[in-house]
Amino acid sequence: MSIQIPKSSTVSSNNIPKKSLSRQFLQIFPPLALLAPSGIWLLLLLLLPTFIIFELSLVTDIRPGDIVNPNGINNYLRILEPLYLKVIFNSLFLAINTTIICLVLGFPVAYWIAQIAPKPWRNLLLLGFVLPLWTSSLLRSYAWITILRPTGLLNSIITSLGLPALEILNRTPAVLIGMSYSLLPYMVLVLYASLEKLDQRLLEASADLGANPVQTFWKVTVPQVFPGIAAGSILVFITALGDFINPELLGGASSMTAARLVYNQFLGATQNWGFGSALSMALILLVSVAIALVIKFGEVQPKQ
Repeated sequence: MSIQIPKSSTVSSNNIPKKSLSRQFLQIFPPLALLAPSGIWLLLLLLLPTFIIFELSLVTDIRPGDIVNPNGINNYLRILEPLYLKVIFNSLFLAINTTIICLVLGFPVAYWIAQIAPKPWRNLLLLGFVLPLWTSSLLRSYAWITILRPTGLLNSIITSLGLPALEILNRTPAVLIGMSYSLLPYMVLVLYASLEKLDQRLLEASADLGANPVQTFWKVTVPQVFPGIAAGSILVFITALGDFINPELLGGASSMTAARLVYNQFLGATQNWGFGSALSMALILLVSVAIALVIKFGEVQPKQ
């Protein structure tokens, strides 16, 4: 027996897609409208300049006013020369050591503020610790010049004790001191945010099970705050890798870094924008790899 469907119950197949598409558009449009200002900002001030730098990096020996004509990767091959590899390795050396120094000095401070200091004083202590960030980094570097120079405050104290004066200024230790001093507050702030959420019950359970303080630190405290350690380390590393002021003022000519080399290619006597752009893209690649590693390994997965 056949069943006939009344014509009035049929629905046009063309109406369903149109309604669903319009409904989906209405659902998507508000988030897109909210993201539009930041998206346009990133497009104009990040993506577009990066694309221009990449295009310039493919031009050999380009100077201001020359026609841009990308013709190869010679600038990138030039980075592999021993002289420039040494500069990049020196930048990595300074950035890695600055990160280690900030982590070693910042962890106890952040732990004391987050867990030991009285709660009413914690915000005030954090404010006092980050107070130097309110001044210019240039002024902070000049302050360290005053302290570390041969006739500065440090050597005056040392010589008054009958000890020989130290030659620190215009050397690598001076750069590490200046960079660590400038970036230590960032490390402390990030670590404080993680240590403030530390579960004290796990520490008590570890002690009840017979673990000593060292074992508790490595097996309980560090895994809990590892995301904060990773985030603070990558923040300090990226900032130190691109630091220009401290190596320039405290390191002298003997402390050439990638940031100073890029500056010389754009604003120095050489005026080789193509090579400077290639160096900039190499730094962007290093930073991108570091961020990717933090995204992949920064979160501690619970053991099954």
